[in-house]
Amino acid sequence: MGGHTLGSVEGEVKDMVQVKTALVSVFDKTGLKELGEFLAANKVHVLSTGGTAAKLREYGCTVQDVADYTGSPEILDGRVKTLHPKVHGGLLAARGNAKHQADMETHGIRPIDLVVVNLYPFREAIAAKPDDFAYCIENIDIGGPAMIRASAKNSAHVAILSSPSQYPKIMEQMKANNGCTSMAFRRNLAAAAFALTSAYDSSVSQWMAAQVTEPPSTKTVAFEVERPLKYGCNPHQLPAGLCSVNGGKLPFEVVSGTPGYINLLDAVNAWQLVFELAKATGKPAAASFKHVSPAGAAIGVPLTEAEVGVYEVQGKPLTPMANAYVRARNADPMCSFGDFVAVSHDVDIATANILKIEVSDGIIAPGFEPEALEVLKAKKGGKFIVLKADGNFQPPDMEYRMCGGLGFMQKRNDKICDAKCLEKVVTKKKDLPEQAKLDMITGMIAIKYTQSNSVGYSKDGMMIGVGAGQQSRVDCVKLAGRKVATWRLRFHPRVTGLKFKEGVKRQDRVNARVRYIEGDMDKAEYEQWSKNFDVVPEPLTAEEKSSFLAGLDGVTIASDAFFPFRDSIDHASKLGVKYIAQPGGSVADEEVISACDGYGMTMSFTDLRLFHH
Repeated sequence: MGGHTLGSVEGEVKDMVQVKTALVSVFDKTGLKELGEFLAANKVHVLSTGGTAAKLREYGCTVQDVADYTGSPEILDGRVKTLHPKVHGGLLAARGNAKHQADMETHGIRPIDLVVVNLYPFREAIAAKPDDFAYCIENIDIGGPAMIRASAKNSAHVAILSSPSQYPKIMEQMKANNGCTSMAFRRNLAAAAFALTSAYDSSVSQWMAAQVTEPPSTKTVAFEVERPLKYGCNPHQLPAGLCSVNGGKLPFEVVSGTPGYINLLDAVNAWQLVFELAKATGKPAAASFKHVSPAGAAIGVPLTEAEVGVYEVQGKPLTPMANAYVRARNADPMCSFGDFVAVSHDVDIATANILKIEVSDGIIAPGFEPEALEVLKAKKGGKFIVLKADGNFQPPDMEYRMCGGLGFMQKRNDKICDAKCLEKVVTKKKDLPEQAKLDMITGMIAIKYTQSNSVGYSKDGMMIGVGAGQQSRVDCVKLAGRKVATWRLRFHPRVTGLKFKEGVKRQDRVNARVRYIEGDMDKAEYEQWSKNFDVVPEPLTAEEKSSFLAGLDGVTIASDAFFPFRDSIDHASKLGVKYIAQPGGSVADEEVISACDGYGMTMSFTDLRLFHH
């Protein structure tokens, strides 16, 4: 890039500037009465336009119409009101600069010390009539941003109020300083003003780019910090905050508790998962998230008597929503310890009472029955996080992120994973029972929101093993498969018959059962583990495990990308897999199909890769 930058303009630098003249032109009249009365009481001369001038006169201000001041009337249907040298000269003149002073005297320009401006509501306009190009164009403010930027540039002498939320601050400032504003105050206002015009221009730019055949290569995204966070991923990562995007609203409200950075990542991903899963299946859905991947996910299928016992919910009322959460939590209850929960429907008291006994950080849901909400708000001494999701929220089409000083952009993954994705059956066996379809959909949507590479096993409307974030596909299959084996073996009579000491906590019982199944404890761990029991049980043998796992059948596996070798199919066959959903597209597809045929499996090619990073 060539060219020269401009040198600075000399002028008088004063900390305190007396507010003698104000220019007020606002679309949003919020707080104008209080501000107008304050300016009148301080005998500030006001320049104003149209409806704002009329209102300020009502409030007792000495008002001069901008048209009278400039000698130029409003023209072009109001498009030109304040775009005049006598306005912008008063905003941009450097006080104490002899040449500027001479120019002002020659042209009758009055120095302006305070500017109060807000902008046409462009975002609201494009939301109201997105297809009316002329209407949207007319709601692009020109004079407002020009005055805001001019005032902010000359913050050495001018204070710029760009939001009604700043009115109390200017009144406080002037009261404390005998009608003056300080340099630090004016610079703070200027920074806020430039941020506002930048965000405003970003909205206009994004809208305009969508209207043309050759969108510009420069992309603008405006973040507004809505909620400071304690820290980012780690305590040393400060500052941190939760931001709205391009002036939009947040997809949820914080009802209770103080969510952290990772809590919110879990909440947003988990909510998208259950929202899509409920929509695709027509059933209530739940997810249990840890570190931005699901430990479990499920739909509201009734529990069997055996499941009620293994999941320790005997005697508890179980609604469809409660069933979905119990299933989601019990895919991998060790990993779900301290989870963040998402449910697709309103939280009823049955679901709240299940949550009450689990160790969990928070929940996101579209609503809460009053009694259920009170139960949740009391959890963890009031620290349990409760987020109310907006079921009508539509995420932007485009996603942007930064990493290592680079910017990345992509279209949001808005592909729907439903029964239509399963129609391309490529194996000899073609039958897909309705329950298998539900399980395949559950698996596909769960891995859509799991860190890649990922695969997931599902059965009876729930994930029973999720393998996340592995570089090798077969390692995902084995990792998730180990979790499937653990889930299945929790139903083994030797496991269900474990006799715990009185007073052993719920999560300690969960962990003890898992370690009993795994059986790979060293001496020190075994001694500690044994303290959970009055009579220490005999180990579960490899033969007992193998025999019990042989009874597992009708399992589904879903993969976020193709299987490059048959090894994944071979391993999955050991865990009762009979149905597979995967994108296909590997050079080894025929080999993989042949393996499925050999095991009597039904496999659908979805033609839909679901990587998630």
